[in-house]
Amino acid sequence: MAIAKSERLMNLALCLLGTRRPLSKRELRGSIEAYLEASGDDAFNRMFERDKDDLRELGLVIETVENLEGETGYLARRDSNRLPPITLDAEEAAALGLAAKVWQQARLAGAASGALQKLRAAGMPEAEDSYDTQPSALEPRIPVHEAAFEPLMLACRDRRPVVFDYRKANAARPETRQVEPWTLECWRGHWYLAGWDRDRGAERVFRLSRITGKVRSRAGAFTAPVPDVVTVRETVESWAGETATRTARIRLRAGCGYPLRARALSVQEGTDGWDELEIPYGHGLDAWLVEFGPDVVVREPADLRADVMDRLRAVAKG
Repeated sequence: MAIAKSERLMNLALCLLGTRRPLSKRELRGSIEAYLEASGDDAFNRMFERDKDDLRELGLVIETVENLEGETGYLARRDSNRLPPITLDAEEAAALGLAAKVWQQARLAGAASGALQKLRAAGMPEAEDSYDTQPSALEPRIPVHEAAFEPLMLACRDRRPVVFDYRKANAARPETRQVEPWTLECWRGHWYLAGWDRDRGAERVFRLSRITGKVRSRAGAFTAPVPDVVTVRETVESWAGETATRTARIRLRAGCGYPLRARALSVQEGTDGWDELEIPYGHGLDAWLVEFGPDVVVREPADLRADVMDRLRAVAKG
């Protein structure tokens, strides 16, 4: 009878945790019965690599070490796989469980799942709430579709400068930007990077969907001080249009643009299939209005109307 995968994983984990020195593939194969039964070296190698990845996905920290003979060995140090006592209460545990469900991006989903399992093994109480016991029509999700998200997330964490090509909404071609990344913020379903633009010598915010090509890391330290989290978040909101300094009047096609209607200060229903709205006007409103295409017409102010027209022309040119 074939040995169950769960038993095979448990045996591999015990071998890696119980050794004081790195064990080679050859030694692990000779110590675990399921590996001895593998039909050939190729089958064993595929099985071992899958098992190793599965254990890491479950949260086990497995180190890869090369000995003096050049042979690769593996071990899981106990101090790297042990957590101090966890003192979270049931509500805190429920909040962590909910947060782990938010991410849709594969790499973060695996990391969140592994972290929860390690916390529960260390004594975190199980969440007794509706999130785990009842299906819900509404579940929290943070979509991450941009390829630039993961390299920028890691660059923010590690404080590494980056270079990428960025195309502004009203520009025909992208420009190369050298940036010291500070933080990523999600606003209205779009991700933004806040950081220090080295070429312009100033703080800037970039929408990830406008980054073209690959994000390249650069060596060296940051040249500008990193502000505190609150300041960065306020900057992201301001550049994305959250902070309104004036009001604008727009015509909106009836039955369209519900996000605009939700923010409107006043709405006058028209008889020609168009309604007139007064909405807060801040930096970034022109980019938001363009997303509604032919369903929005800007009445005033004139500078907002001109900015929207410029963006539409740029889109038309491709």
